Amino acid sequence: MKRRNNSRNSLRLRALLALAVIAASLAVALTTPVRLGLDLRGGTQIMLETRSTPTTDAGRAATDRTVEVLRGRIDALGIAEPTLVRSGDDRILVELPGVQDPKEAADVLGRTAQLTVHAVIGRAGSGEAAAPPAGTAGERVLPDESGRPLRLKAPGLTGQDVKGADARFDPQSGAGWHVTVDFGDSGSDRWTRLTAQAACHPAGDPQRRIAIVLDGAIISSPQVDPSVSCGAGIPGGTTQITGSFDDEEARELALLISGGALPVPVEIVEQRTIGATLGDAAIEAAAWAAVIGTALTALFIIAVYRLLGVLATVALACYGLLSYAALAALGATLTLPGLAGFVMAIGMAVDANVLVFERAREEHATRSRPSPRSALTAGFRAALSAIADSNITTLIAAALLFTFSSGPVRGFSVTLGIGVLASMISALLITRVLAEYAVGRPAALRRPRVTGIAHTGWVRSRLQRRDPFLMRHPRRWLAASAAALVLAASGIVVRGLDFGIEFTGGRLIEYSSTTPVDPDRARAALADAGFPRAVVQSSGDTALTVRAEHLTNAEAATVTETIRSLGGETKKLRDELIGPSLGDELRRHALIALCLALGAQLLYLAVRFRWMFGAAAVGALAHDVLILVGVFAWLGKPVDGVFLAALLTVIGYSVNDSVVLFDRVRELLARDHTAPLSRVTNQAILQTLPRTVNTGMGAALILTALAVLADDALTDFALALLIGLAVGTYSSVFTAAPLTIELHPRRRERAAPRPTGKAGAAAA
Repeated sequence: MKRRNNSRNSLRLRALLALAVIAASLAVALTTPVRLGLDLRGGTQIMLETRSTPTTDAGRAATDRTVEVLRGRIDALGIAEPTLVRSGDDRILVELPGVQDPKEAADVLGRTAQLTVHAVIGRAGSGEAAAPPAGTAGERVLPDESGRPLRLKAPGLTGQDVKGADARFDPQSGAGWHVTVDFGDSGSDRWTRLTAQAACHPAGDPQRRIAIVLDGAIISSPQVDPSVSCGAGIPGGTTQITGSFDDEEARELALLISGGALPVPVEIVEQRTIGATLGDAAIEAAAWAAVIGTALTALFIIAVYRLLGVLATVALACYGLLSYAALAALGATLTLPGLAGFVMAIGMAVDANVLVFERAREEHATRSRPSPRSALTAGFRAALSAIADSNITTLIAAALLFTFSSGPVRGFSVTLGIGVLASMISALLITRVLAEYAVGRPAALRRPRVTGIAHTGWVRSRLQRRDPFLMRHPRRWLAASAAALVLAASGIVVRGLDFGIEFTGGRLIEYSSTTPVDPDRARAALADAGFPRAVVQSSGDTALTVRAEHLTNAEAATVTETIRSLGGETKKLRDELIGPSLGDELRRHALIALCLALGAQLLYLAVRFRWMFGAAAVGALAHDVLILVGVFAWLGKPVDGVFLAALLTVIGYSVNDSVVLFDRVRELLARDHTAPLSRVTNQAILQTLPRTVNTGMGAALILTALAVLADDALTDFALALLIGLAVGTYSSVFTAAPLTIELHPRRRERAAPRPTGKAGAAAA
């Protein structure tokens, strides 16, 4: 009785915790929208890199100052919800939603901006405003704020003489909003001389004005106050610019004066422009694929696990809510590669439920726990170590990828980490509360087969009847794996890898035309236009991509006009520019992060299991990676950021499968230390194979929906995952397992006589 009360109290506590988590997630989801990356909503993304000068080091401080200057410029453009953040010590990431003209954005962001202060000679004729006047060197003609041209002397001060400017409001003097300008030591003396000369002219005379010029445009031309006498000038290091300013105008003028010039030059190392139509299409396609794929997965889980399948589907919906809320609360940006992390986490959320349900079936089949509820409780307890180990290895990889990588890999790691944590909460808390409550109802106790626990399932039943000894000849499986590896890897040698511009640098432009354009015809036309090395590929019925090593904005415009002349009305769907230095860095950082992640997983598995298990798991990972890369080489598919995200997802699936198998091997070895490893491994394979099949089917349904319904980028991603899912499932059983047996010191034990009992039967 006391034990039953403790069980009820525990269930109530978990239920309250689950309700609190769901309520908090729902509140965040309803009040905080998730930021979509520009590849999903359209716009321009620019990565700037600051460059050192002989006088200024492009370090963290200079880059922070540059961010503030650029923020003012972008605010002046009137762009809604721009993003400017420092990335590292010398890079700035700029996102401009809705901006489809990268030339305009690049011109505003990339210019160094020169701030100068001039004495005014007088008014100029309207025809003189177009060109500098002949005469004294440094003189020029520029229109003032009202558009009337002024003749200016050579600069008397530059931006280096200005320490800063601030917008202030003085209600007592009646001056209202004004701008206070602070000069440095040398600037103070020069300002005094300029204003002393200007004060010698009568009020209203243009020569009494001082013109402040930013990038060849007069941003302010105030008159020297009548109280300043001729020859005296305005003393001190501070002066005021007054006028009929409102607060916004005063702040903008102060920002332009104080931050007009960038402290260091900047260079565009990456530029991406995604058309809004492509972003909308990607979101719609991904949404439909996710809905249909999740629905098919839910139907499959319900068909296999009945009542528990229904509850697992509810928990899966809660997983989606938790993930969305966490992403919104952290202010993370969801990008196309980032969706890969969620796809993998969905698979892990399904897998955790399947692990528990299969262990519960095993516990119920022993007949020592006939109650579905007691079998389910034992199933959660028995599956906990496998769930924890598989998720921890994935979290380790996600943390290392975030720390040491950049670009799409970092976005993948963020969403992957969030998704894994949400899947653990969904499976171990929400599913458990729902399942333990449901199987304890009188109706479920009267009809235990409705729960999905009281029968072994089709896969397990067939395995128990046939009892195959798969690990009788482990070297044969290793030979088959080696043959597949050689066949796939030969594609890398024969066909080579088509690296995307993320890793090679260059420019890629994708167009959509009203009529299909033959790639050969487009290639010939571009060669005649002066681009003989441009790579042209069709991507869909009316879509065409053009890739070149380097294209300026002017050259890109020429390419666009050439394509437009072939295909009628043409839209630019995306425009990506990657500098060669950034491509090298992304490739290098991705490789370093990948190696560190594999090393950390090897170390964790060696500590949690044995060194041979860790080595076998990493060997299976290398097998999966090389085969997937080789298949993409044979197919001629691009190896880009989306493929890299898919590759990392495959690694996660493969590690997950291997960990589940090794966890069962460890459990069986703990029961019988004298049993041959080949026999124990074979028994572990047969016991975990139902989980492997059911989890794989659930993931395959989602990925098939993505491959069929999504756009080109997600199609390649889904194709890579489908290949990786098949290869990873195979390698965990037929590469990692036999490799473990071969690495074991007692390799000859695999020839031990076969026992008469059922190796594939449920564990006692």
